[in-house]
Parts: sequence; C-alpha cells; structure tokens
Amino acid sequence: MPDRIYLDHAATTPLRPEARAAMEEGFAIWANPSSPHAEGRKAKNALEDARDRVKKSLGWDGEVIFTSGASEAAALAIAHAKVDRRAVSAVEHDAVFLDGEGSFDSVMPVGENGRVSRGEIYEALAVTGTSPNDGRPTTLLCQQHVNSETGACFNVSGMHRVLGNFHGCLMLSDCSQSAGKLELPSTDMAIVSAHKLGGPIGIGALLVRDYALLNPTGGHERGYRRGTENLPGAMGFAAALDAGGWLTTAEQREAFFASLGDARLSFAGQVDYIGAVAHPTISAQALLIKLDAMGIAVSAGSACSSGTLKKSRVLDAFGIDDKTAKRTIRVSIGWNTTQQDLERFSEAWVGLT
Repeated sequence: MPDRIYLDHAATTPLRPEARAAMEEGFAIWANPSSPHAEGRKAKNALEDARDRVKKSLGWDGEVIFTSGASEAAALAIAHAKVDRRAVSAVEHDAVFLDGEGSFDSVMPVGENGRVSRGEIYEALAVTGTSPNDGRPTTLLCQQHVNSETGACFNVSGMHRVLGNFHGCLMLSDCSQSAGKLELPSTDMAIVSAHKLGGPIGIGALLVRDYALLNPTGGHERGYRRGTENLPGAMGFAAALDAGGWLTTAEQREAFFASLGDARLSFAGQVDYIGAVAHPTISAQALLIKLDAMGIAVSAGSACSSGTLKKSRVLDAFGIDDKTAKRTIRVSIGWNTTQQDLERFSEAWVGLT
C-alpha cells in the first residue's frame, strides 16, 4: 500500500526535525526560567534567545508574550486590551469568535467579495460619518489574516491604516494560518501558533506592539501571563521558524489548486496552501470517508467543528449556499507535502463518484 497523504495541515502540521532537536535540548535545561539560581538563569537565557529568534523570524519589532497556543493568546488580547469596545469579523476562527462571545459589541459581516467594507469598520468603531470623532469609544478590531477554512487572505494592513485615524483604537489579527508563511501584516497585536508551521503543540504567542496596550494579569512573561514558561516549546517554536522552507514551490501549489477547476471555491486574495473544495454531488462527510479509505486525510472545515454535521458558520458568513457548503471539504498543504502527494489527490478527486 502507498503511504498515506496528509492534507490537513491547517489543523496541525508535523513537527519539523529541527524543532524536535531544539525541544530535546530544552528538556535538558530543566530548571524554571523564573528561578534566580544558576540553573534558572541558564533556562532564562535560553528562553530569551528563543523569544528574540521568534521576533527576528517574524519580522516583529514589538514584544512577544509566549502562551500555550493561539486560543490563550486570543483570550489574553480580547480580555485585557485597554479599550472600551470590541468588534470581530464574522469569519474568525472559533478560538477568537466563540471564546470572546459576549465580549464583542459588534460583529462585522463580509461582503460578496469576502471583504469587510470600510463602512462596516466605521460602524464597528461607533463612528458616525467618515471622519474621526473625539467623543467615540476606543475599540479593539479583530480581523484574521488568513481564513483557516477557505484560504481567503484579508487586507489587515489596510484596516490598520484606517484605525490609525482613531486615537486609542487597536487592531488584533489572528495570524495562526499565515505566520511563518507570509509576511505579517501591520497590526497592533497578532496571534501566532507554533503547531501550524512545524513547531510543537502547546506553544504560541501574542505579539504586542507595546506592553502598555494590555492590562497586566500578574505572574510570568513580564507580568502579562500566568504559569511557568514552556521552555522546550519556545525553543521548538523558534527552531521551526528558523528552519522554514517547503518541499513544494508556490507555483506547484497554485497549479495544484488550478487543476481542480471550479471545484475550488473562489475567495478574495486566496493563499496557495489552503482551499475549500466542493464536489458536484458527494457530501462532505462522504468525501472524508471515501478519501480516508483511499489513504488521504482532509477535513470539512476547521478541526474544532469538522466533526459536526452542522453547516460551517464561516462558509455561511462568506455567503456559500447550503447545498454547496454541504459538499465542501478543506484541503490544506504543509511544509512536508510533496508534488507526488498533490498529484495523487488530483487523481483521486477525478475518480470520486
């Protein structure tokens, strides 16, 4: 039997060898980085080295708060940003959209082009008209960089420029699906996750332009996060970013999705490593079973919801009709995907009946 093909990298991606080696080194430095003795100082030095490498690899000139992953980073930003109001786009990952449920004062819909309009931004900012209002409240605007179910890429930098006209308003971008793959957008805060780019599960970070944007919570990470730091995870995270690289080229990935024709749903600014693919007749659940039996792993939307039979909240927000949504799966490519993997999927897709 041929090796199985894994095309669910948007859920999680295999650990890079460089990250595994770095983690083993971290496990050997067993002391608590917050301890004052020599062993603790050695661990602290390794932690700060990992922090600096993460910042350098991501091109981030602000601060890095290590967390247990993207979900904690999102919760930290949403709960502790120094703002009066919070607004979120309707297509955010559940880690942002649902974890902050009840905290959001406004939900911004996406239009037919898959974009949040300037008018929606002004409405979310509680602005009347199109000019700054000194009397309006400060707002945290949450907009992901790359959508995990469709591969749509949002103009976060453009939205951040709009926010620049309004004193005290902040931009939070979920960059879990773009960090280490695309250049980070201009933003005040960014959510990143190691296991989406070949690092270990259980480590992520909240990138913050300035600590002063957050209310401190006490404890570690300069007083902005509680819990002993995950040194092996941080070292693995940094090593995965340092390693970089893919086994396929951008041209090969683009050609793969182009070969699927109209099966790939079209969205604004799509990336070349995540695609929502709809079969003309077979349901998503049946597709998962058939492809799994053929040795191919894919998913039906984000990992936190793909096991349900409900229509994807995200596809609904993008305006995908019910019949198409029920026949849509997600195909996502990772650092160790080969050209042969893509060719085998294309052959299997054509033969599905």
